[in-house]
Amino acid sequence: MYGITVLSSYAIIMVLATLLLTKRETVAEKFYVGDRRMGTLQSAMSIAATWIWAPALFVSAEKAYANGFVGLFWFLVPNILCLLLFIPFARKIRERMPHGISLAGFMGEQYHSVKVKGIYLFQLGSLSVLSTGVQLLAGGKILSTITGIPMFAMTVILAAIAYSYSQFSGIKASVMTDAVQMIIMLAVCAILIPWALSMPGNTQALARGITGVTGDFTSLFSESGMQVLLGFGIPTAIGLFAGPFGDQCFWQRAFSIQENNIRRAFTLGALLFAIVPLSMGLLGFVAAGKGFTPNDSGIVNFELVAQLFPRWVMVPFLFMVISGLLSTVDSNLCAISSLSAELTTVANSSNAGKMKAAKLSMLGTLAAGILIANIPGVTVTHLFLFYGTLRSATLLPTVFTLSSVKASARGVFVGILLSLCCGLPVFAYGIICGVAKYKTLGSLLTVLMAGVASCIITKLEARENG
Repeated sequence: MYGITVLSSYAIIMVLATLLLTKRETVAEKFYVGDRRMGTLQSAMSIAATWIWAPALFVSAEKAYANGFVGLFWFLVPNILCLLLFIPFARKIRERMPHGISLAGFMGEQYHSVKVKGIYLFQLGSLSVLSTGVQLLAGGKILSTITGIPMFAMTVILAAIAYSYSQFSGIKASVMTDAVQMIIMLAVCAILIPWALSMPGNTQALARGITGVTGDFTSLFSESGMQVLLGFGIPTAIGLFAGPFGDQCFWQRAFSIQENNIRRAFTLGALLFAIVPLSMGLLGFVAAGKGFTPNDSGIVNFELVAQLFPRWVMVPFLFMVISGLLSTVDSNLCAISSLSAELTTVANSSNAGKMKAAKLSMLGTLAAGILIANIPGVTVTHLFLFYGTLRSATLLPTVFTLSSVKASARGVFVGILLSLCCGLPVFAYGIICGVAKYKTLGSLLTVLMAGVASCIITKLEARENG
């Protein structure tokens, strides 16, 4: 019964925070990007909370448990670096399109192409839907176990909570509730980790667990370390480096933050983000060192907390879990609403029409996310790796364009299309069959094919026109 109480209490806190810190937004552009003057601290906390999706809470602990510091390294370091690498491009897009709303809109305008805009809308929109599915899957799985409420019903409840405050004031609601959610996550980490390590034997367990539950992962480049690199490290790094570049949540924040605060906000956001998966990774080490055998290694940190601490500790832990999951869901909802503004029929409609389209797109994303989360046999790690690869399809064309290395519209469109049609199936085959080399090959094909093909097609067109 206390699971229901936690959910109800959490929903009330988020709705109250939204009502107290924002006001109902009725102007479409402000719903998408606010007043474009978001401050450094609140933006940094929002960036960090948005980046703490389900994998940051669970995969970090799972990889630390199974693969020791090698697995945690290949998850944590790329996660931090990608936010830092994104900074100059976030500043550049704001300079070149100060009144922009989305990356799709920027690319469509740069190439004067409906096809380029359309394929970016497809990639960015698909990512928002898949990411929402991951969050609902992870949250629904744990909360369903605790409350006894069926998984499907739980995903609906989580979706309803996120929608309840996101639809009130759009990006402002997302940013301000993200800040509250980040405070919750940092506070829980600050309490649980020192407490866990103060328990008899847990410091020694942490030291033993650094090499994983089997003790085989002693080096990044040992035989076992290379297996992690090929099967997890490279696909993860590619997907994460492409992460912000292929995610409208972060472009939307680049357009919403006060322009001279972009660098500071993303830098601080990366540092704040690192605290949470690192903390969860430490729990994974402790579990490995203790020889703890979880029922489900994908939620080993949750099971360890349930064993180590008094029952009441599950309440703040669940608040942290829900915060990490819903901070990304509400950001996805705001991202999809801003993408709806780029649709031709919506762009030419009235303010009321744009607001209606924004909220309908939010509901559509949640409906699709609920269906994905309830696919039999689907796992958080598999979905994370798949959508991480999906967003890498637009990485190189985006980087080229913002670096003023402009390809042709046809080159960009065909290049991204080839990446989606060739790279993703190879990667999906590697995931389904558990073959590391195909996962790595699929990741590389997806990220490289778009850039290479766009350059080749652009040069061929230049010769034909020359």
